[in-house]
Amino acid sequence: MELTLNKKTLYRAAITVLGNLSYAAGVNLMINPIHLYSGGFTGIAQLIRTFLLDFLHVPEIAGLDYMGIIYFLINVPFFIMAYRIMGRKFCATTLVSIAMASALLSIIPVPATPIVQDRILASVVGGIASGFGAGLVLRAGSSQGGQDLIGVCLAKTHPDFKVGVIGIIISVCVYSICLFLYDVETVLYSIIFAVMTGVVIDKVHTQNIKIEATIFTKKEGVAEAIMTELRRGATTWEGLGAYTKEDSHVIVTVLSKYEEAQLREIVARIDPDAFMIINDNARVVGNFQKRFTE
Repeated sequence: MELTLNKKTLYRAAITVLGNLSYAAGVNLMINPIHLYSGGFTGIAQLIRTFLLDFLHVPEIAGLDYMGIIYFLINVPFFIMAYRIMGRKFCATTLVSIAMASALLSIIPVPATPIVQDRILASVVGGIASGFGAGLVLRAGSSQGGQDLIGVCLAKTHPDFKVGVIGIIISVCVYSICLFLYDVETVLYSIIFAVMTGVVIDKVHTQNIKIEATIFTKKEGVAEAIMTELRRGATTWEGLGAYTKEDSHVIVTVLSKYEEAQLREIVARIDPDAFMIINDNARVVGNFQKRFTE
């Protein structure tokens, strides 16, 4: 069991590192070189950095971008909020992830000459890279902070809430400010980046995807295992095979996409001959518990 837990921990750590790297690369390599603004808290950090450098004329430090430091500092109050709602385990990994994202945003060099000159292409590619990275971090049971912290807290208290939505809302506020500072074209390209990021986050962050599973088995114990191991409710019926005329148990449950593998393992362990139907993107109305860590 300990080996399994260690493997799971290492897997999540690797996913968190990859996610933060992808996110920071999308911002620093695609968006910053063409002078576009990211959405969410990264965009807020960019605005504050611009104010410090261009208006207060704070001297720059070679090899260090203030954006990452600012990003870390503005996350502190929201981290405290998340600690109260999400608990110690989520916040412990989140603190490491915030520090990692902040460090990468500070040290990944922004190319003097843009890698991608076309602003639409840079917005799309940057949005995919950043959204994919942020989604991976959330999928690993952590968060990069900022709008993600607010999003997962709202998703915890409001099961139908999508994490990527809050990023789009904050981005609208950021770009409203940018509209007074820059030209409309810059703001529009930046919005493309923000929307693309939010969409990709919701595609990668599988906790947002609910599935319905219908299981047909002749053995006892499947429903009990679902309730004890997955901590999900289940409804059972007694069925009769039309061809075999044999009695069977029909079990229906709803769970998140990231729990599907564990459900398959439970069913295969108890009844290797069980028959299972899985419907993706099930719409649930009512009490459904959304989780972010196992």
